[in-house]
Amino acid sequence: MAKRISSAQSHRTQRKERVFLVGLEFRSRRTVGLKQAQIARSAAQGAKRQQDGEAAISNAASLAEHQEGSHFSAEEEMAEFRELAVGAGAEIAGEFFQRRDRPDPATLIGQGKLVELAGAAASARADLILFDHDLAPSQQRNVERELDMRVIDRTQLILDIFARHARTREGHLQVELAQLEYMLPRLAGRGREMSQLGGGIGTRGPGETQLEMDRRKINRRIRHLQEQLESVRRIRAQQRQRRESVPVETVALVGYTNAGKSTLFNALTKAGVLESSRMFATLDPTLRGITLPSRRKILLSDTVGFIRNLPHTLVTSFRATLEEVQRASLILHVSDASSPHMREQQLQVEKVLDELGAKGKPALRVYNKVDLISAEQREALEHIDRAAAVSSLKSIGLEELLKKIDEALTSDRLMSAHLVIPQSEGKILATLEAHSKIIARDYQDSFVSLTVEAPESFLRRLLRFQPEEAKEERSRAGKPARVSRSRVS
Repeated sequence: MAKRISSAQSHRTQRKERVFLVGLEFRSRRTVGLKQAQIARSAAQGAKRQQDGEAAISNAASLAEHQEGSHFSAEEEMAEFRELAVGAGAEIAGEFFQRRDRPDPATLIGQGKLVELAGAAASARADLILFDHDLAPSQQRNVERELDMRVIDRTQLILDIFARHARTREGHLQVELAQLEYMLPRLAGRGREMSQLGGGIGTRGPGETQLEMDRRKINRRIRHLQEQLESVRRIRAQQRQRRESVPVETVALVGYTNAGKSTLFNALTKAGVLESSRMFATLDPTLRGITLPSRRKILLSDTVGFIRNLPHTLVTSFRATLEEVQRASLILHVSDASSPHMREQQLQVEKVLDELGAKGKPALRVYNKVDLISAEQREALEHIDRAAAVSSLKSIGLEELLKKIDEALTSDRLMSAHLVIPQSEGKILATLEAHSKIIARDYQDSFVSLTVEAPESFLRRLLRFQPEEAKEERSRAGKPARVSRSRVS
């Protein structure tokens, strides 16, 4: 009998929850959003014309106009929300959509629609309701009371997905902190055991109500998590100081969720991190070293994907992880070139970067998934300045991307130099072979005349092998040479 009960409980645990999705569109909000998008588009087009000239970017401008003119429609927002729900392990039981001029302060969707929603959800045998919008604590309580069903808003759904994908201790800490900060203002009304004692005769109880005790416990836990994350930040800072003591620069991948960042990361580093079409498949950051065409080594960082209306609590809680983006020498902004809303997704990513204080950092746009677009569109993308068109899956354009990363890193710029090194300096020659790009090599008696391209910090250690320093030794060998040094553009 016990085994039968256990089996039934296991079946209930494994069964996917049936969810009913609720989408909303507030006309005033969309009008403002479209105006902002039009202003941003006009400014960007004007700056681009001044920089490159209209003739040089005609193809790119036509593509950009198509991309930037797009805005998430209500149907596309629902499709993205549907994907979020599936990513959380839910089964879609039904959908409900409403257009309003403004949100209802009590229930968000209004009393009439709430009655309609209750009937639709009951007929679909839904287990819970998902709102593609943030609900105020009072709105969530009112809707749950009217529907007699669990209600989850967009922020809570994203937090649940993050909790499913957290693997490291740091990831679990950050997700728990965000969940507790979300839960704290929503404690009131979550059951009789949390209800506050009223005033008046017969209602005076102990000195501390259950609700206040719960709040105290959560606040203590929040402080504990913040202390642990502060410890993580200190460890990261120490690791970063050790890395920065050696001239190795960090390049961070950022982008909209499901833009193909992890696939690109694997293609460049062979790291084998999880690749998935599910949203937020990557949560914990990964650092790997790669070698650029100039032979200098850099660290590439894979980060969590962003999404429209990313909860502010997540940005705050994940600040320890996203510090890699803040401290990176270069940001690779990865976009899905096949998405009809690429420009809108880019604006959402830039909004989060602005919150992190990383919007003004040097950046290189990477248009991914070009194998899914036409040859004309791909050619147009290749004409955009400070951008690379690639396909991580098909390994298209990766070498060109590495070259552009090389050119974009300015803190330790690439230099060309002519060096004259005795052949007896085998260790120096081997180091040059490993850490620089040798453009020309000429053997003259007991010396090797080299034209190399390498980071400035590396060449600075070889100043004694410049011809001015070696002229006297060269003249004794009867082979004077004249060598110059110039910066690589």
